[in-house]
Amino acid sequence: MNPILRNLLAVIVGWLGGSIVNISLIKIGSAVTPIEGIDSSDMEAFADLMPTLGAEHFIFPFFAHALGTLVGAFIAASIAINHKMKFALGIGALFLLGGILINYMLPGPIWFVLADISIAYIPMAWIGGKLACRLSRK
Repeated sequence: MNPILRNLLAVIVGWLGGSIVNISLIKIGSAVTPIEGIDSSDMEAFADLMPTLGAEHFIFPFFAHALGTLVGAFIAASIAINHKMKFALGIGALFLLGGILINYMLPGPIWFVLADISIAYIPMAWIGGKLACRLSRK
């Protein structure tokens, strides 16, 4: 396969794979710790409710963001022909942009925003890239 096409495929499949993990964990989290009396499609009502939620409501979103990024970066680095870590970190940057946007649209407690932005994206992408590089050498 053409290296450029394969690297493009790495980004697309990494982004999709990470997104599937992210969405799945968010759905599991909403089943495990449901928020009573809220329509999750009403973003304005959800944004108003965010500051009143307990820490238990932020555990699954954090892990969804972190594991989604980790898996997406791992997939991208595994598929990429060259510059594997750059592709992993690119996925991390893509997910970081999404994380910044969601934290802007649905502002949670400051401790969550700081942990989410500083831990869940670039560090997880770096770990995913390192794992993929290490496994591709064996």
